[in-house]
Amino acid sequence: MKLFYLSLFVALQLINSSCKSTKQIYKVIEPKDNAVLIVPVAQADSLDSSLAANNISQIHGYLDKNHIDFKTFSAKIKVDVEDSKGKQPDITATLRMIKDSAIWMSLSATFLNIEVYRVYITMDSVVLMNKQEKEVQYRSLDYLQEVTRIPFDFKTLQDLLVGNPVFFNPDNAAVKKTDNLILLSSVNEFFKTLITLSAETNLMRHSKLDDVDVFRNRTANITYEDYLPTPDFPFATKRHISISEKNKIDIKLNFKQFEFNKELSVAFSVPKNYKEK
Repeated sequence: MKLFYLSLFVALQLINSSCKSTKQIYKVIEPKDNAVLIVPVAQADSLDSSLAANNISQIHGYLDKNHIDFKTFSAKIKVDVEDSKGKQPDITATLRMIKDSAIWMSLSATFLNIEVYRVYITMDSVVLMNKQEKEVQYRSLDYLQEVTRIPFDFKTLQDLLVGNPVFFNPDNAAVKKTDNLILLSSVNEFFKTLITLSAETNLMRHSKLDDVDVFRNRTANITYEDYLPTPDFPFATKRHISISEKNKIDIKLNFKQFEFNKELSVAFSVPKNYKEK
């Protein structure tokens, strides 16, 4: 069980400055249409990279329209995880984040309502507190890269959590537009990334990352659903993250409540009786 919760913490990290202050907590309203939008491979493969130089401003425009800019973010998230061993126990994650500063997270067993892990991430460090074993680990931010073998930095983590694109460079990208979709493709030293937007709303529906290293064969699919409006931008309240390499893990995030730009505390203290691991 201990290993499972640590794996979940890592998996959650794979899961993205408004002037207005949002005081209301938004409750998720279930829409009638829960269809998942997947891009056909033929469409993805037909993107013409030669278009990139002529469409940089256009690509920035597509991405900037619904970019989530914020000062603070807090949320309560129901987390479902399924791996090679089957469906794991449900988790409730409580998240607090101050942009470009700190990410505070608490992971609890949903059924028993017992807090199991507490995590604190800054621009250069990670503190992982095991509440059941009364242990604490102090690591650099490189710890996440070592465990996941993915080039995480703090900005990537916060973009994933709020729902912004990750590992995508709009200055080195191609675009193709169909009647219903906008397809954006980019390549960097780590991943080939394909983002699918709705042509009607410019909302991100799907993001696919493929490792440029053919020997790694890593791939990740992230689906964004059930957008709820806020005063400044729409927010995807449901995410489905599927990660594959040698094994596969599926993570479903259901944001039961969320709030932007409200004053919050990310104070983090470790009890004196905790052992350093």
